[in-house]
Amino acid sequence: MPGAVDPDEMLVRAMIGQQVSVAAARTALGRLVDALGERLPGGGILFPTMAVIAERGPEVLRGPGARIRAITGAAAALAAGDLTLSAADDPVRQREALLAMPGIGPWTADYVRMRTTADPDVFLPGDVAARAGAARLGLPGEPRPLTEWAARVAPWRSYLTAHFWRVLTAPLPEKEETP
Repeated sequence: MPGAVDPDEMLVRAMIGQQVSVAAARTALGRLVDALGERLPGGGILFPTMAVIAERGPEVLRGPGARIRAITGAAAALAAGDLTLSAADDPVRQREALLAMPGIGPWTADYVRMRTTADPDVFLPGDVAARAGAARLGLPGEPRPLTEWAARVAPWRSYLTAHFWRVLTAPLPEKEETP
C-alpha cells in the first residue's frame, strides 16, 4: 500500500480534509502551505513544520473553532513529541493513540494508519468517495452492507478502498449489449 513520506504531514492533511470536499481540502492546504511553509531558494515551498502550525495555524485555518483547535492541538503534540507517528508503528497502537487525541475520529485514524504504516487491511466504510466508487461498480453504497461485502477481501481491504477511489475518476468499460 502506498505510504506517506511524512506521517506528521499526513495527519494534518487528513484532519484538514475530513468532512470537506477534495477541492475544499486542496484550497485549505494550499492556503496553509502558502502562508506558513518554508520558502526554498529555487522557488519551491515546504509543508509547514508542526511547531509553526501549532503556533500560527489559527491565523490561517478556517472553519469551526473545535476543528482548528484539534488540528493545532495535534500539531502541538507532534512538535512536542507527545504524539509520534512513523512507518514502523504498530498499526493498532497508532490508531489508539490517534483516537485519544481530541478531534480525531475513526476515519482519520484509519486513513492515517493506512497511509503511514502501509497497513494493507484498512477499510473506510464511512468514506463518501469509497462508497460512491463501490456504488458505481454495482456494489452496496451504504456502510454496513459494504463492510460486509468487503470482508471477503481481507486482508487486502486498503487496496479495495484505493480501487473504489480510483473508480470515481476512471471511465468504466461499456457493457456489451446482449441480443
